[in-house]
Amino acid sequence: MEDFCLRYLRTREDESLLICDLGSQDVNGSYRPLFCCPSWRYLGIDMANGPNVDLVLRTPYHWKEVASGSVDVLISGQALEHIEYFWITMLEVERVLKPGGLCCILAPSSGPEHRYPVDCWRFYPDGMRTLSRFSCLVPLEVRTQWEDEGHQDGSDWWHDSMLICTKPVASRWSALRRSLIRWLQHRTMLQGV
Repeated sequence: MEDFCLRYLRTREDESLLICDLGSQDVNGSYRPLFCCPSWRYLGIDMANGPNVDLVLRTPYHWKEVASGSVDVLISGQALEHIEYFWITMLEVERVLKPGGLCCILAPSSGPEHRYPVDCWRFYPDGMRTLSRFSCLVPLEVRTQWEDEGHQDGSDWWHDSMLICTKPVASRWSALRRSLIRWLQHRTMLQGV
């Protein structure tokens, strides 16, 4: 996440950015210090109240608490594996991002089961690219840490995959069409969830 911040956001330190962190509860640390520029607003989002949580979502699949097209940057680290229907969540990520907005998601490709409250998934580069395409986001970078790098914090265990993507800037007609498709996908997939 630090690498993402340095390479994608450091030239934007003077811009007023809303940065939402999905799965922000401080269980083993927080990304908040990485996004502390005075012109940026960091908003920690999670499913339960706790340290580093500014906004509690009622459901991970329909974020009534976050307006469409209101988020400049959405980050999420080590949360997607705990969301049962993460593809529905990605439709919400696309909905809340502004056109041209960035998304950075880190999720493990390995490691032991760690239920919080569930642990459902592991992610590889092809899966991350597919997730980006499914949610109509444009992948900018996808990679997995396949080899141990000697991190002292134990993060080598997880061999995280990273997806950096952007919401395309579209014509009014294309944006409306995409909104309708997302609404239909969302409504259909929420049946029985």
